[in-house]
Amino acid sequence: MAETSKGVTAGKLAINVQKRLTRAQEKVLQKLGKADETRDVAFEEMVTKFNKQMAEGTKLQKDLKAYQTAVKTMHDASRRLQDCLADMYEPEWFGKEEIDSLAEDSDTVWLEYQQNLMDKSVLPMDTYLTQFGDIKARIAKRDRKMVDFDSARHHFSSLQKGKKKDEAKIAKAEEELGRAQRIFEELNVELQDELPVLYTSRVGVYVNTFQNMAGHQEKFHKEMGKLTQNLNDIMTKLEEQKHLKTEASASVKRGDDLKSDEINHSESASSAPKGDVTNDSDGELPPGFLYKVKAIHEYSATDNDELELNVGDVVLVLAFDNPDEQDDGWLLGLQESLWFQNKDFSAKGVFPENFTQKI
Repeated sequence: MAETSKGVTAGKLAINVQKRLTRAQEKVLQKLGKADETRDVAFEEMVTKFNKQMAEGTKLQKDLKAYQTAVKTMHDASRRLQDCLADMYEPEWFGKEEIDSLAEDSDTVWLEYQQNLMDKSVLPMDTYLTQFGDIKARIAKRDRKMVDFDSARHHFSSLQKGKKKDEAKIAKAEEELGRAQRIFEELNVELQDELPVLYTSRVGVYVNTFQNMAGHQEKFHKEMGKLTQNLNDIMTKLEEQKHLKTEASASVKRGDDLKSDEINHSESASSAPKGDVTNDSDGELPPGFLYKVKAIHEYSATDNDELELNVGDVVLVLAFDNPDEQDDGWLLGLQESLWFQNKDFSAKGVFPENFTQKI
């Protein structure tokens, strides 16, 4: 059995070697112009389109996988950033539970997007490209069988034209020609039917791939947009919480300072010799008084709610009733001289802070 198997294997090997030799000889003769070659221009155009289609699909597959890798990298970076925020967010800050929940929701959205990208775009493209290997092999086989057909045709023709005709050889050559022609034409017809269909299918493949990508991208960005807005709202409220605490601390401090000033003023007045008149420049301070500043530049008011400044003017700085109304770089105050003359609180106005110096 072993010898038979070896014999069969050796026989097949010899046949294959002979086929390759015959094809090589036929190709040489065709290139030298000593043998005509079967040509099918329409089929060659289909093969050119096939090769172009396979190259484009392979590039798209590569770029899709690179995109998928980039999405995973962004997901990992986003997860680390969310974890960092959750870890450093102090329990007493506003929205601690919401921050933890946002980190989990964000991770879920990223994972879903990655899975959809894999299932709806990457894997379908992999499946689409698997058919190209088989068809490429069949095109190569068709080309080999075409050379075999040409070789058999030329061999049969040469026997027919020979001076000494061997009918047995001619009959065998004709039989080989018929067999070579059938094998070639079967492959040729199959590929002529399949290649145009495959080429047309590329449109649907590209449409589905990018429609799925676009749809899942839209869903991903919409959901991430909501989470991002929630995060922004939490940060805004945390900032407001901090501002309110700062204002409350400042208010308590101002109250303590006012009480201390009143005590010092009372003690000073009680210790003054009878008959003397004390010259207290502070006197009765306006409501919301914070501190004094001196104008170091002139400022001409451009609106009726602004305060006119001359160099050397002393201004009593006041707290805004609503801190949100205060613009950056602006203060609210009263001219000290006008206040002690008539105690007119309505004469207050805003002025640029950088035109003054705290005293």
